[in-house]
Amino acid sequence: MSTDGTRPATSQPWLHQHGRQIQEFGTVRQFPLALSRDARLYSCQRLNRILADTQILYALYKKHHWLVRGHTFYQLHLLLDKHAGEQLALVDTIAERVQTLGGVAVGDPRHVAEITAVPRPPDGVEEVPAMLSRLLEAHEIILTEAHDAAARTADLGDDGTNDLIVSDVIRTGELQAWFLAEHLVDTPLVVADG
Repeated sequence: MSTDGTRPATSQPWLHQHGRQIQEFGTVRQFPLALSRDARLYSCQRLNRILADTQILYALYKKHHWLVRGHTFYQLHLLLDKHAGEQLALVDTIAERVQTLGGVAVGDPRHVAEITAVPRPPDGVEEVPAMLSRLLEAHEIILTEAHDAAARTADLGDDGTNDLIVSDVIRTGELQAWFLAEHLVDTPLVVADG
């Protein structure tokens, strides 16, 4: 450091830096949002649970996209990747809402694993119906949490969080669950009964 307290100009990166934590997870900062601290804290807690589950759902979609096999490989490979992209967009939207409320979004995968309610899949490859069923179960976990969180955040006057949960999380989840469930209907591929 120079005598005036500034660092000298250099092209060398300042590597291996460590700093103090400036906001703890589970806390909210005060922002002029016309929402009480308690409402914002509650919304952040609920959003972080949905965020953790959504991050796991995104990862499951990518895993199954890579590992899907069989007659419907091409269609499911593309569908699962499309759904993964939509879940990734939700991850960013939910995390930014937490930050907007003054909270700290869960981001580290190890922390996500501690919070999520979505069960861990086997490390290997499952049969396609099991993969799709696993994705449907994850959607139902998220949708159950989202419906309850939407109602409770609305009661607290947090219309922004309610809108995000209903318009983005629930509607996306319901549509994706429908697309997956239709792949589990056992109908003839070529010949109809009759």
